[in-house]
Amino acid sequence: MNQPLPEAALDQLFRTARSFNGYTDQPVSTEQLHALWDLMKMGPTSANQLPARLVWCTSHEAKEKVAACCMPANRAKIMSAPVSVIVAMDTRFHEQLPWLFPHADAKSWFEGNDALRERSAFLNTTLQAGYFILAARALGLDTGPITGFSNEAVDAAFFADTPDFKSVMISTLGTGDPASIFERSPRPDFDTFNRIA
Repeated sequence: MNQPLPEAALDQLFRTARSFNGYTDQPVSTEQLHALWDLMKMGPTSANQLPARLVWCTSHEAKEKVAACCMPANRAKIMSAPVSVIVAMDTRFHEQLPWLFPHADAKSWFEGNDALRERSAFLNTTLQAGYFILAARALGLDTGPITGFSNEAVDAAFFADTPDFKSVMISTLGTGDPASIFERSPRPDFDTFNRIA
């Protein structure tokens, strides 16, 4: 049975965690990237679809390539981070379902229905992007999620050989520089956006 996490853990994951615009020169190791994936993959997706496909841009050349696809304000963020990660969705994720979800013939649910596959891939990849952020924070790393980029340009630059992969989000990853953030934007109380039915 789950137990509540200590207050310090809740702070690290949510209350004091921030999205960073700049980073220190502290490197991120390949082992940390593997550890991050090993956490985020455990988050639930519908029928264990796991449609996210990640490209970890660690070289200067790869970061330059992804930065060129971003709005000008985001390019410096990409280049300052030790790692920038492209989170893409596999629109043919259903081909993996026979081994990822062996309890039922889940692949047949999506055969011949491109619209259903695309919607499901997008929703579940977005879930996995959230897990990526929380896994990074749990491991003591910081992120800076970015949606201000040309999906078409990223897909052409990184997924030309895998046309079923479509970019959803980019995130920077590393040890955040506190000087790169501004005061936290408002977070409304429960009654503002919630109701109990």
